[in-house]
Amino acid sequence: MSAMGLELATEARSEILVTEAIQTSLIEGAPLNLAAVRSSVANRLGLVYAGVPFTDRRADGLVELLLDGTARFDEKLSVSRLNRWHAALFPSGYSGLHKITAGKYRPGEINVLSGPVGKEKVHFSAPPPRRVPGEMKRFLRWWHVSRENLDGLLRAGVAHFYFVTIHPYEDGNGRLARALTDVALAQDERRPERFYSMSAQIASERNAYYETLERAQKSSLDITSWLRWFLECLERAIDHSENVMGGVFYKARFWAKFNSAPLSAHQRKVIVKLLDAGPDGFEGGLTTRKFVSMAKVSRATAYREITDLVDKGILVHRPGGGRSVSYTLAPV
Repeated sequence: MSAMGLELATEARSEILVTEAIQTSLIEGAPLNLAAVRSSVANRLGLVYAGVPFTDRRADGLVELLLDGTARFDEKLSVSRLNRWHAALFPSGYSGLHKITAGKYRPGEINVLSGPVGKEKVHFSAPPPRRVPGEMKRFLRWWHVSRENLDGLLRAGVAHFYFVTIHPYEDGNGRLARALTDVALAQDERRPERFYSMSAQIASERNAYYETLERAQKSSLDITSWLRWFLECLERAIDHSENVMGGVFYKARFWAKFNSAPLSAHQRKVIVKLLDAGPDGFEGGLTTRKFVSMAKVSRATAYREITDLVDKGILVHRPGGGRSVSYTLAPV
């Protein structure tokens, strides 16, 4: 990372932060708009956003939470800080269509269920709400003491399991647990930057994640199986960070070559989406129909914008494809 230089390292940090925000939300079935997350991250890291500016309070809240946790990893973890994080996740006070208690411990029981109505399977029952303040007081005491007497990686795994088992809030407990994992890892590494995404790896192993959690929560206080899975998942997350770094290099080379080319807002929006798809672009390439769908323009405008991008050397025709003409980004 040091060899990449400050600018590319910041770009890499931005990519990881975007990935972390998108994936940690997807794990709990709360998808965020990618453009909104990119815009929010660029704004907070002082980067020039290549797409159309986009504002979303949920995306802003989550990005602010993630940055606050890792950039200020040495700041004391307290009830008020956790409550602020939770309130940032739910700025409207709603989770989907449901009104929730944002920024405060849950007032009711929590059962994690699956299956049809009347035949639900209970995967996990959290401690009753009357016990939550005391359990969280013990958790915070453990959080501070364990930093001195427990291996940093094991502490990150225990913290994740401990917090999500208390389940102190009505919603968002998984996102907060994963944020705490990042804080613990930052404290262990003594670095605020993240160049790998634990949430992205957990998202790709979502079923195993929930199954391992459930087994450990329903057994004894021996959580060796959970910690083993957690450490192996962390290792895979670091291995897979090479893919993210490759994407950063590719985008940097692309904008270095074409940054001076005058582009319309529609063209810039579509190019950003093509870059997000990676060096191989969309399956089947970019077509006039896909341009219309992404840029919300007429077919005539899409054809004109694509032709202009081809003339500027930004798009090239894909080989083959039969009667359907498609395009991809020019190699850089």
